[in-house]
Order: sequence, then C-alpha cells, then structure tokens
Amino acid sequence: MTALAADQAPTPRRLRIAVLNRQFSGTGGGAERYSIALVEQLAAQHDIHVFAQHIDHVWPGVTYHQVSAPLTRPRWLNQLWFATATWWATRKGFDVVHSHENTWHGHVQTVHVLPIKYNLLQGVQGARLALRWLNIITSPRLLVYLALERSRFAVRQPRALVLTSQTLVAQVLQTYPACQAALSVITPGVERVVGAASAAEQAAARARLGLPLEGFGILFVGNDYRKKGLTSLIQALAQLPRSCFVAVVGNPAQTAHFKVQAQSAGVAAQVFFLGSLADVGVAYQAADCLAHPTLEDTFAMVVLEAMAHGLPVVVSAARYCGIAALLTDEVNALVLADPQNAWALSTALSRLQQEGALRQQLSQAALAFAQNHQWSALAQRQAQIYADLADHRQPDTGRS
Repeated sequence: MTALAADQAPTPRRLRIAVLNRQFSGTGGGAERYSIALVEQLAAQHDIHVFAQHIDHVWPGVTYHQVSAPLTRPRWLNQLWFATATWWATRKGFDVVHSHENTWHGHVQTVHVLPIKYNLLQGVQGARLALRWLNIITSPRLLVYLALERSRFAVRQPRALVLTSQTLVAQVLQTYPACQAALSVITPGVERVVGAASAAEQAAARARLGLPLEGFGILFVGNDYRKKGLTSLIQALAQLPRSCFVAVVGNPAQTAHFKVQAQSAGVAAQVFFLGSLADVGVAYQAADCLAHPTLEDTFAMVVLEAMAHGLPVVVSAARYCGIAALLTDEVNALVLADPQNAWALSTALSRLQQEGALRQQLSQAALAFAQNHQWSALAQRQAQIYADLADHRQPDTGRS
C-alpha cells in the first residue's frame, strides 16, 4: 500500500456495543476480569455500554447500566431474569451485543466454561443416562440452564461464538456440533508484562499484606478453593519445610472450611487467607511462585498474570487447565499430571524452593510467554469480530 493509499484508508467505524456480565468487578473470577480487560482496551475505539447487576468498575468513556436483581436466589431464576432484562434493554439501538453470560441473545457469545450439557451427559450411558434425564426433566433449574444454553449455541446469523481456550473447542463441538462455523478462540491476555519484583518490592508487598518477610512464599489465587485445588496445596505444604507458606487470594466464603483443613494438616500458621484483593498485583509481587493445582479451568488467567510478573508456576495438565496446552513442562512451567497428587505437587514446589537456577529459568521463560499474550493484540481480534458482525447486520437506527 502506498503512503497516499494509507492516508486515505477509512477510519474503522465507531460501534455502539452492549456488554453483558452479571458481575462486573475486578475482584470477580477470570470471566469477569476477561470482560473488563476487553472493555478497557476497546473503550476508546467504540461506544461501550456495560449491563450488570453488580458494578465495581470505572473507566473513561464507558456507560454503565445497573440491571435489577429482585431475586438473587435461586441462581437459575436470577439468570433467567438477567437474560430477559438485558434482552429487553438491548433489543434496539446497539450495533453489537456481546454476552459473557448464558443468554439466548447476543451477537457475540463468549464462552468461559464447559457446556452444562457436556458436564451432565458426557460419557453417561444406559440406566445412568435414563436417570440423569429424569433428574433433568424434573429440575426447573437444569431445564432453564439447558434451554438458555441451547439457544446460546444455536446457529444464527450473524452470531460469533468465542471460546477462551483451545481446549474448549472439542468439548463444545461434541455437545453442539452445528455451531462449528461460528467458533473462534480468543484466549485471555495481560495488560502488560510487569516483570519480576525486586527484593525490596517483594518485602514491601509482604509487609502490606501481612505476610512473613522471610521464607518461600507460594501464591494461590481462586474464588472456588475446592475446584482450584487448595486441598492438594495444603497437603503438599505439610510435606515442605516450615519456612514455606501459602498466601490464599480469592472470595473468602470457603475460608472457614479450609482453615480447618490447614489446622488438621498442622500448617495453620503457614496459610494466610487474604480474601479478595482489588489489586492482585501486590500478591504477585509478594510471592516466590504460583501454585495452581486446579481440577477444572478452561484457561486460568491467574497463571498468565503470574507469569507476567515473572513468577515460576506449577499448574495442572491440559486436561484440567487450558493454559497448560500452551506450556511446556520444565521449560516455562512445571506441569502436574495429577493435581490431586499432593506428593507430586510438594516435589515440584520443593524444587522451586531449592533450585535457584530453575526458578530463574522458569521466570525468564514465563516473561517471554506473557509477552506474546497481551490484551492490546487480543482485543483487536475481538474488535474485528465486532466489525464483521456489524457489517452483516441490518441497519438499526433506534436507540435504547
């Protein structure tokens, strides 16, 4: 393209985008942080409107719409309410509606978790399958979730289904094979590669969080402690030197149960429950490594975020954790074949504690990996999906 042609290239059209996510807060899980990151990256490029029931976020140029929550329990009824309320609010006046929730509407559907139908029916046969279907048809909760999901994956034009991990593709296609043409993958990213903390920065971060200033700090980040493997980590900690400790970041709802586990394992004084943090960055600075022995994660943003801070990571294999499909054991991570094997986890953590050369190698490789997974590039792939969909939609001059 000549310089003149480049000068004459049309400016991308500014679109009016509705983003649907019930919880729009940085203290939420990976799905929430994913949607927030896209909004922040694209707010200057497009007119972004966020529809959520809980909003704890402020960003220049973003318009926020509080969606009512007359019934937060049962959750399935609230999900149906949110889907209906946001459909009504966004049915006119938007070029693209982007849903991160289980809704029947939305030109872009970003899928963060395994399909409910897959979890319920995959591999179930014979009498067990009949009983499972009996359970489904007698459960309003399951019927609502499955009906919403079926409509979400329905083949409509124009519609894009974005998966947050390559490992999700096979499970989605096993469950909803007709949607293949609409699928694409946009993994999570990081805003920037922060780099490893200096000794002074680590000490300051530990003091701020009330963590031991000395010792080997293992970080655990996750809102569902059970699913993310905190039980295995507590068992592994019991096999490590007393100078090792675990900092737990995430929703504190399950803290009491796991304090009992830590007490039973004899490591209560080595486990620090920090609750949800508005800025998880300080926890990454305070740690020496991240342990993520998750039992189920379609990607695991926390692993990528830790790597952007130069932390060596111990992570479950790809069958449990999507990001592991992109990692190489002993090169840029230590990968656990079985996250419930506490001995294997303790062995990996012991190596990181004792082998400075291994820590340094994994830290440098982690930073290189994170460098290739930044939101600035990933968000533009999402913006292109918006543009393609808007080009194929019928003009809508109404404004809601």
